[in-house]
Amino acid sequence: MANQGVDDRLYFRQLLSGRDFAAGDAIAQQMRNFSYLIGDRETGDCLVVDPAYAAGDLADIVESDGMRLSGVLVTHHHPDHVGGSMMGFELKGLAELLERVAIPVHVNTHEAEWVSRTTGIALTDLTSHEHGDKVNVGDVEIELLHTPGHTPGSQCFLLDGRLVAGDTLFLEGCGRTDFPGGNSDDMFRSLQALAKLPGDPTVFPGHWYSAEPSEPLSDVRRLNYVYRASTLDQWRTVMGG
Repeated sequence: MANQGVDDRLYFRQLLSGRDFAAGDAIAQQMRNFSYLIGDRETGDCLVVDPAYAAGDLADIVESDGMRLSGVLVTHHHPDHVGGSMMGFELKGLAELLERVAIPVHVNTHEAEWVSRTTGIALTDLTSHEHGDKVNVGDVEIELLHTPGHTPGSQCFLLDGRLVAGDTLFLEGCGRTDFPGGNSDDMFRSLQALAKLPGDPTVFPGHWYSAEPSEPLSDVRRLNYVYRASTLDQWRTVMGG
C-alpha cells in the first residue's frame, strides 16, 4: 500500500470490478471499474467509494477485514459507479447496499438530483456537499473536491497522499464529456485544478484503463495527453471543441 500515513491507521483498498467483487459479471469485467474502501483501523469505521454491480460483495469485504461500513462516497451518478440503468441493463449498486445497511451517502450538491434519478434513492437520503467540504471516517479526514466536466457534480477525494479521482482523471486520458451533463470546458478547468494540488498525491482512478492501477500525479501530469494543453483554446483544439 503506497503512502502509508496517519500512524498506519489508514485502511485503504482499491478493488477491481469483475475480479475483486462482482466476479464473473461480464459487464463488470468489461467496464473495469475501481471501487475503494477508506477507513480508520483503530475505530473500525469505513467508507466505500462508488459501490456498483455487487455492493453486497463490497460490504462482505469490509466485514471480513474487521471493519464497519459507515458511509458512501459517490464520485458521480453514472450507473457503473452507483447502479441503475445503462445500455439496456439494470445494474445493482447503491440502492441494494442501503437495503442492507442504513448509512449516509455523500454526494456533491450539483450531482444529488442526478444520483437520485439514476438510483431511485430519495433526495432526502443523500447528504450534499460543496467543494472543499471535509468528511471524516474515524480520524481520517477526506477532502471533497468538486471537479465538474464528466458530469455536473463529479467529485474527487483527497486524503493522506492519495487522490481518488473517479472519472475526472485517468492515468491515461480523462472522462468523456459528451454524456448528458458533461462539459468540455469545465473538464479543462477541473484537470488544471487537480494538476496544482500540492504534495504529489498518488492518483487512483475510477477505471483501470492503463498499464498501472495508480501513479503519482507528477507522472500523470508528465505523461497524460490531457495535460498537453495549457490554455482553454489549446484544449478545445486538442479535444475537438
